[in-house]
Amino acid sequence: MQFGIFTVGDVTTDPTTGRTPTEHDRIEATVAIATKAEEVGLDVFATGQHHNPPFIPSAPTTTLAYIAARTERIILSTSTTLITTTDPVRIAEDYATLQHLSNGRMDLMMGRGNTGPVYPWFGKDIRDGIPLAIENYALLHRLWREDVVDWQGKYRTPLQGFTSTPRPLDGVPPFVWHGSIRSPEIAEQAAYYGDGFFSNHIFWPASHTKQMVQLYRRRFEHYGHGSADQAIVGLGGQVFMRKNSQDAVREFRPYFDNAPVYGHGPSLEEFTSQTPLTVGSPQEVIEKTLGFREYAGDYQRQLWLLDHAGLPLKTVLEQLDILGEEVVPVLRKEFAALKPAHVPDAPTHSSLLARGGAHDTTVPAVDDVTGASPEPSTAATAPTTLEVTK
Repeated sequence: MQFGIFTVGDVTTDPTTGRTPTEHDRIEATVAIATKAEEVGLDVFATGQHHNPPFIPSAPTTTLAYIAARTERIILSTSTTLITTTDPVRIAEDYATLQHLSNGRMDLMMGRGNTGPVYPWFGKDIRDGIPLAIENYALLHRLWREDVVDWQGKYRTPLQGFTSTPRPLDGVPPFVWHGSIRSPEIAEQAAYYGDGFFSNHIFWPASHTKQMVQLYRRRFEHYGHGSADQAIVGLGGQVFMRKNSQDAVREFRPYFDNAPVYGHGPSLEEFTSQTPLTVGSPQEVIEKTLGFREYAGDYQRQLWLLDHAGLPLKTVLEQLDILGEEVVPVLRKEFAALKPAHVPDAPTHSSLLARGGAHDTTVPAVDDVTGASPEPSTAATAPTTLEVTK
């Protein structure tokens, strides 16, 4: 089981002081948080990709390459890489380069993005979001596995005799997760290729995460990549901890109430009761996180969001200390004891290399133009118990 943190890189005013960090502050804080995550023994650090204010991670490979030079062990990932508005050739080249610079300490999560105005900035239309995600990833998948690619699609210029450079480290393509808050099509895409599925697991009730993960597991088995319980699943989540619940709630409430993503909506108490958000003691975080397994099954990666809503860097680093000292060691032991022997660990570069280069390179026949699967599944029903959108 891998444990780590992810950031969306928001620049948000601290509601308790009125101070807004500069973009430079947030970029430096991202590096400090990543290096601290390694220091306290976490396994993964992931950064988002945004091209609009108030966010700063517009160049994730640049940031991750710098962090790679400052760290030795931690896996570097994304949350998410925009497969819709980023050219798949650019993704293939940039992340293969990062793979070399980090000596294989990286993977990436693909997502389509939900910010409408961003699409036309890159010559795209959000109404094409799902077809773009399907076609672009079909091309990316080939670029990392074929030395010479001839390709023609709908959304970019054709390729003739094209070789993406550098080639993947050791001939092993980076492992890919497909991340989503609410898109069953993305879960289907992950299952089709035998890739990992990362359920964002924030903003939405547990019932929705259960639907999405179960859909992915069923389709993973349908496409012949293994049994449903062998599918590679990651979960997100949000935590804020102090020694006791009262202190945690009192300190975090003004940040929650004013957060751009969920402020001025459901109360903190409603949100923590109906979503994975945990605001309380380390023991409460342990118990709630262990409970994720009850509806998601045995899974391979748990990432938490810590540095959002204007929280000061000092507070974020304190949360990391608590995670590393009091929470993750217990969760490692408990999850390891519960994990069946036939359920795989999260893929890494070394494990993929040992298996011959991929988690599972056998995929069903795919349409050359659309990349669509021959048997697309029915979309899962959206949750109605708590209508919170990003």
